[in-house]
Amino acid sequence: MTEAMRLGVFGGAFDPPHVAHVALARTALAQLQLDRLLILPTGQAWYKPQSLSQAQHRSAMCALAFLPLGDRVVIDERETRRTGPSYTIDTLLELRAEHPQAQLYLLMGDDQWRSLPSWHRIEELARLAIICPARRDPQVAAWGGASSSPGSDGQGVYAQLQVHPLSMPLMPQSGTDIRQRVPDSQSLDGAVSPTVAQYIEQHHLYRSDT
Repeated sequence: MTEAMRLGVFGGAFDPPHVAHVALARTALAQLQLDRLLILPTGQAWYKPQSLSQAQHRSAMCALAFLPLGDRVVIDERETRRTGPSYTIDTLLELRAEHPQAQLYLLMGDDQWRSLPSWHRIEELARLAIICPARRDPQVAAWGGASSSPGSDGQGVYAQLQVHPLSMPLMPQSGTDIRQRVPDSQSLDGAVSPTVAQYIEQHHLYRSDT
Protein backbone atom coordinates (compact mmCIF):
# COMPACT_ATOMS: atom_id res chain seq x y z
CA MET A 1 0.00 0.00 0.00
CA THR A 2 1.36 3.44 -0.96
CA GLU A 3 2.03 5.75 1.97
CA ALA A 4 -0.20 8.84 2.08
CA MET A 5 1.33 12.06 0.78
CA ARG A 6 2.42 14.47 3.49
CA LEU A 7 1.19 17.87 2.30
CA GLY A 8 2.17 21.08 4.10
CA VAL A 9 0.03 24.21 3.91
CA PHE A 10 1.57 27.58 4.80
CA GLY A 11 -0.64 30.61 4.28
CA GLY A 12 -0.16 34.25 5.16
CA ALA A 13 -0.04 37.79 3.89
CA PHE A 14 3.67 37.44 2.96
CA ASP A 15 3.82 41.21 2.70
CA PRO A 16 6.73 40.71 2.30
CA PRO A 17 7.92 37.11 2.82
CA HIS A 18 10.89 37.35 5.21
CA VAL A 19 13.63 35.08 6.46
CA ALA A 20 11.56 33.75 9.37
CA HIS A 21 8.91 32.55 6.90
CA VAL A 22 11.58 30.74 4.92
CA ALA A 23 13.12 29.26 8.06
CA LEU A 24 9.73 27.94 9.17
CA ALA A 25 9.18 26.34 5.76
CA ARG A 26 12.66 24.78 5.79
CA THR A 27 12.07 23.44 9.31
CA ALA A 28 8.72 21.93 8.34
CA LEU A 29 10.16 20.20 5.28
CA ALA A 30 12.78 18.54 7.45
CA GLN A 31 10.89 17.81 10.67
CA LEU A 32 7.59 16.75 9.08
CA GLN A 33 9.25 15.03 6.09
CA LEU A 34 6.82 16.76 3.75
CA ASP A 35 6.40 15.53 0.20
CA ARG A 36 5.13 18.96 -0.87
CA LEU A 37 4.68 22.33 0.77
CA LEU A 38 2.17 24.83 -0.59
CA ILE A 39 2.85 28.53 0.02
CA LEU A 40 -0.47 30.40 -0.15
CA PRO A 41 -0.46 34.21 -0.21
CA THR A 42 -3.79 35.29 1.20
CA GLY A 43 -6.37 37.13 -0.84
CA GLN A 44 -8.65 39.44 1.13
CA ALA A 45 -7.47 38.75 4.66
CA TRP A 46 -10.32 38.94 7.19
CA TYR A 47 -7.82 39.41 10.06
CA LYS A 48 -5.66 42.20 8.58
CA PRO A 49 -6.66 45.80 9.43
CA GLN A 50 -4.34 47.29 6.81
CA SER A 51 -4.65 46.83 3.07
CA LEU A 52 -2.21 44.40 1.52
CA SER A 53 0.12 44.91 -1.39
CA GLN A 54 -1.17 43.65 -4.72
CA ALA A 55 -1.37 39.88 -4.89
CA GLN A 56 0.89 39.74 -7.94
CA HIS A 57 3.71 41.39 -5.97
CA ARG A 58 3.30 39.15 -2.93
CA SER A 59 3.21 36.03 -5.09
CA ALA A 60 6.28 37.15 -7.03
CA MET A 61 8.19 37.83 -3.80
CA CYS A 62 7.19 34.40 -2.46
CA ALA A 63 8.56 32.77 -5.60
CA LEU A 64 11.88 34.55 -5.01
CA ALA A 65 12.01 33.96 -1.25
CA PHE A 66 11.20 30.24 -1.26
CA LEU A 67 13.10 29.30 -4.43
CA PRO A 68 16.18 28.04 -2.51
CA LEU A 69 14.06 25.37 -0.80
CA GLY A 70 13.70 23.37 -3.98
CA ASP A 71 10.91 21.90 -6.06
CA ARG A 72 8.98 20.44 -3.12
CA VAL A 73 7.81 23.99 -2.40
CA VAL A 74 5.04 25.34 -4.64
CA ILE A 75 3.51 28.83 -4.70
CA ASP A 76 -0.27 28.34 -4.77
CA GLU A 77 -2.25 31.47 -5.70
CA ARG A 78 -5.77 30.09 -5.26
CA GLU A 79 -6.61 32.37 -2.33
CA THR A 80 -5.65 35.50 -4.26
CA ARG A 81 -8.14 34.54 -6.98
CA ARG A 82 -11.12 34.25 -4.62
CA THR A 83 -13.65 36.99 -4.11
CA GLY A 84 -14.51 37.99 -0.57
CA PRO A 85 -12.54 37.18 2.59
CA SER A 86 -9.98 34.37 2.51
CA TYR A 87 -10.61 31.60 5.03
CA THR A 88 -8.20 28.74 5.67
CA ILE A 89 -11.06 26.26 6.00
CA ASP A 90 -12.03 26.84 2.35
CA THR A 91 -8.48 26.10 1.22
CA LEU A 92 -8.24 22.94 3.33
CA LEU A 93 -11.57 21.66 2.00
CA GLU A 94 -10.37 22.21 -1.58
CA LEU A 95 -7.10 20.42 -0.86
CA ARG A 96 -8.91 17.52 0.80
CA ALA A 97 -11.05 17.12 -2.33
CA GLU A 98 -7.97 17.28 -4.58
CA HIS A 99 -5.87 14.95 -2.41
CA PRO A 100 -8.30 12.69 -0.51
CA GLN A 101 -5.58 10.42 0.88
CA ALA A 102 -3.08 13.12 1.87
CA GLN A 103 -2.21 14.04 5.44
CA LEU A 104 -2.50 17.83 5.70
CA TYR A 105 -0.15 19.83 7.92
CA LEU A 106 -1.09 23.45 8.61
CA LEU A 107 1.97 25.57 9.44
CA MET A 108 1.74 28.75 11.49
CA GLY A 109 3.64 31.15 13.71
CA ASP A 110 2.78 31.74 17.35
CA ASP A 111 0.71 34.84 16.51
CA GLN A 112 -1.65 32.71 14.42
CA TRP A 113 -1.59 29.97 17.06
CA ARG A 114 -2.78 32.43 19.70
CA SER A 115 -5.64 33.66 17.49
CA LEU A 116 -6.97 30.20 16.56
CA PRO A 117 -10.16 30.39 18.69
CA SER A 118 -11.34 33.27 16.47
CA TRP A 119 -10.74 31.42 13.19
CA HIS A 120 -13.67 30.67 10.89
CA ARG A 121 -15.11 27.15 11.40
CA ILE A 122 -12.19 26.15 13.60
CA GLU A 123 -13.83 22.90 14.77
CA GLU A 124 -14.08 21.69 11.18
CA LEU A 125 -10.55 22.86 10.44
CA ALA A 126 -9.29 20.82 13.40
CA ARG A 127 -10.58 17.64 11.77
CA LEU A 128 -8.85 18.33 8.46
CA ALA A 129 -5.25 19.08 9.36
CA ILE A 130 -2.53 18.64 11.95
CA ILE A 131 -1.63 22.07 13.34
CA CYS A 132 2.11 22.79 13.31
CA PRO A 133 2.98 25.96 15.25
CA ALA A 134 6.47 27.44 15.37
CA ARG A 135 7.48 29.59 18.32
CA ARG A 136 8.73 33.15 17.89
CA ASP A 137 7.75 34.59 21.28
CA PRO A 138 10.44 33.82 23.92
CA GLN A 139 7.80 34.07 26.67
CA VAL A 140 5.85 31.12 25.29
CA ALA A 141 6.85 27.75 26.68
CA ALA A 142 7.79 25.09 24.17
CA TRP A 143 4.64 23.38 23.00
CA GLY A 144 4.03 19.75 23.69
CA GLY A 145 0.46 19.80 22.44
CA ALA A 146 -2.85 21.46 23.11
CA SER A 147 -2.42 21.23 26.89
CA SER A 148 0.27 23.92 26.70
CA SER A 149 -1.82 26.37 24.70
CA PRO A 150 -1.53 29.98 25.87
CA GLY A 151 -4.11 31.35 28.25
CA SER A 152 -7.49 29.99 29.27
CA ASP A 153 -9.68 31.63 26.61
CA GLY A 154 -10.60 29.21 23.88
CA GLN A 155 -9.05 26.30 25.79
CA GLY A 156 -11.77 24.03 24.42
CA VAL A 157 -10.69 24.83 20.87
CA TYR A 158 -7.05 23.95 21.55
CA ALA A 159 -8.09 20.69 23.17
CA GLN A 160 -9.67 19.56 19.88
CA LEU A 161 -6.53 20.04 17.84
CA GLN A 162 -3.95 17.57 16.62
CA VAL A 163 -0.72 19.46 17.25
CA HIS A 164 2.82 18.84 16.00
CA PRO A 165 5.05 21.70 17.20
CA LEU A 166 7.98 22.77 15.04
CA SER A 167 11.27 23.22 16.85
CA MET A 168 13.19 26.24 15.58
CA PRO A 169 15.17 29.18 17.00
CA LEU A 170 13.52 32.43 17.93
CA MET A 171 13.43 34.77 14.92
CA PRO A 172 12.23 38.35 15.48
CA GLN A 173 11.55 39.39 11.88
CA SER A 174 8.08 40.75 11.10
CA GLY A 175 6.39 42.18 8.04
CA THR A 176 5.35 45.27 10.00
CA ASP A 177 8.94 46.09 10.91
CA ILE A 178 10.13 45.58 7.34
CA ARG A 179 7.40 47.80 5.89
CA GLN A 180 8.37 50.52 8.37
CA ARG A 181 12.05 50.34 7.43
CA VAL A 182 11.56 50.96 3.71
CA PRO A 183 10.34 54.60 3.76
CA ASP A 184 13.34 55.53 5.92
CA SER A 185 15.73 53.78 3.54
CA GLN A 186 16.87 51.44 6.30
CA SER A 187 18.71 48.30 5.27
CA LEU A 188 16.71 45.11 4.87
CA ASP A 189 19.82 42.94 5.28
CA GLY A 190 19.02 39.94 7.44
CA ALA A 191 15.28 40.56 7.21
CA VAL A 192 14.49 39.43 3.67
CA SER A 193 16.50 37.66 1.00
CA PRO A 194 18.58 39.84 -1.35
CA THR A 195 16.26 38.95 -4.22
CA VAL A 196 13.18 40.09 -2.28
CA ALA A 197 14.95 43.29 -1.20
CA GLN A 198 15.77 43.99 -4.84
CA TYR A 199 12.16 43.34 -5.86
CA ILE A 200 10.88 45.75 -3.20
CA GLU A 201 13.24 48.43 -4.46
CA GLN A 202 12.50 47.86 -8.15
CA HIS A 203 8.73 48.04 -7.64
CA HIS A 204 8.82 50.86 -5.05
CA LEU A 205 6.83 48.84 -2.52
CA TYR A 206 6.01 50.13 0.97
CA ARG A 207 6.62 53.77 0.14
CA SER A 208 4.05 56.43 0.96
CA ASP A 209 3.97 57.67 -2.62
CA THR A 210 2.86 54.23 -3.89
